[in-house]
Formats: sequence, C-alpha cells, structure tokens
Amino acid sequence: MIKATILTDRSILKISGPEAPGFLQGLLTNNMDALDNDCALYSALLTPQGKIQCDVLLSAAGEHILLDCASSQASDLAARLKKYRLRAKVVIEEAGEAIAVLASADAPPAGFKTLTACVDPRYAGLGQRWLVDSTSLAGDLSAHGVELEPREQYERHRIECGVPDSTRDLEPDAFFPLDCNFEELHGVDFGKGCYVGQELTSRMKHRATARRRILPVAASETLPPAGTKLMVGDADIGEMRGSLGPMGLALIRLDRLGDADACTAGAQLIRVGRPPYPLIISQDPS
Repeated sequence: MIKATILTDRSILKISGPEAPGFLQGLLTNNMDALDNDCALYSALLTPQGKIQCDVLLSAAGEHILLDCASSQASDLAARLKKYRLRAKVVIEEAGEAIAVLASADAPPAGFKTLTACVDPRYAGLGQRWLVDSTSLAGDLSAHGVELEPREQYERHRIECGVPDSTRDLEPDAFFPLDCNFEELHGVDFGKGCYVGQELTSRMKHRATARRRILPVAASETLPPAGTKLMVGDADIGEMRGSLGPMGLALIRLDRLGDADACTAGAQLIRVGRPPYPLIISQDPS
C-alpha cells in the first residue's frame, strides 16, 4: 500500500516563457542548469543582504518551471519575482488550488497522473514529492489505492530528518541560508554566477563565518515555542524553531555548544542531536 500526505500549506507558482530559466538563474541560490524532468532543486530567494526571503522547491513540467513554496508566502513571492522581471520574456502565475503537493515515501503507482514526481532534493530520506492536478486528485487516489496519512506523520519524519520547514522553522528576512543547512541540503551552488545575496553567502562560506546549524532536539515533554532561548550554563547557544510535541528543530551555535549533548530552556532539559546527513563545517582560513 502506497501512502501519501497532502501538504495543504504549500502552493505552486508557474514560471514560463523562453527566458524563464535564465531569469531564475539570476535570482535564486541554486543552479538552474541542474533542473530537469527527473531532478528537482531546492533553492531560495534571498534579500540583497543575503538572508532567506523564501525557500522553494523547483521542478520542471513541460513548458513550465513549478515553484513549490509556502502558501502564506506565494503571493508575496510572485510579486517580488514580477518586480525583478523587467522586460524579460517570462510569465509568472499563481496556480492557486489547481495543483496539490503530496509527500510520500514512494514513487506514484503506475498509471497515477502527476505533473511531476521527484525525490525530495533536500534529503533523499524524506521520500518523494508529487505535484498533482487537484481536480482529479480524490478519484485518482481512490482508483490507485493510495492511502492518505495524517500531516503529523510527515512532520514527525521531516523533523527526524533535520529538514527545516518554510514557515515553522525559517522566518523570512531573519536567517542566512548557510546557518539553516542550505549547503547540506543542496540548496546553494557556489560555482554558479551572480544571484541576489550571492556576495554575502559566498563570503560566509569562504571565511567560515557560518557557525549556526539547524539541529534536531527532543525533550521528555512538549518543547517551548519558536524563539525560546537555549542555554548551556550561562552561554546562549541558540533558539528553538518549530516543534511537534517533544521533538523539534533548533538553530544552534556549534562553537558554543561544543561537546555538550544537552541544553536548557528555563528549567527544561533539552537533548541536542544531529541530523542524519553530515554537517559541512568550513575551517577558518585565518
């Protein structure tokens, strides 16, 4: 039995036109040359100061490039892209409710119609991401025996995989991509040309100034809300991000965490883990 979760808080922007790949190449952190029908990309639009404005998953579907983003950020992202468009031959459309986003551990069953279906580009352990025409979704799920799982199942697995969520963990205009595991999650290409925020991102990489990382955390009871300071002794080592009961993610200064495997939020003891993928820690060239 193939199981899938409908991610109702995700929306799709459709980018088309002869100059669409080059247009996105000059804006986003990843290399559009790597995008094809079988390979999705993780990327982000940054502020000129190099902070994450909106993270996206991109996939190719015929004449369109589909940008999978948080629904709460879709209209703002579309408006920002249109400001950058100028005279480029690019069409930017919001798909609204016409396209549904599903997550599954498996590929779609034979005959199940999707616009795209690719391994999650951030971490293969997350499984696949399907983009589907929502008008026939209910019938297609039933006809092919796909069982829907509750959202909580996906969120628990995502947290275990150490992959941040666009709205639960990444606050717009607040965090640098390298602090949020973008290099580890294949979301930035250091060999491509210029893009918005590229100078500071490259500087952080080559000067080894990205010392924070998103790490999984756990406790014996419900974790505190996002933004709660985390301490090791008297040292402020970071802050909570999103959580699901006693498990969640936190943004932590590795240099301050040191060899510790736990921290505190007030009187609450919180265990600090590591994601299943290796962390990339640059050495300070000085």
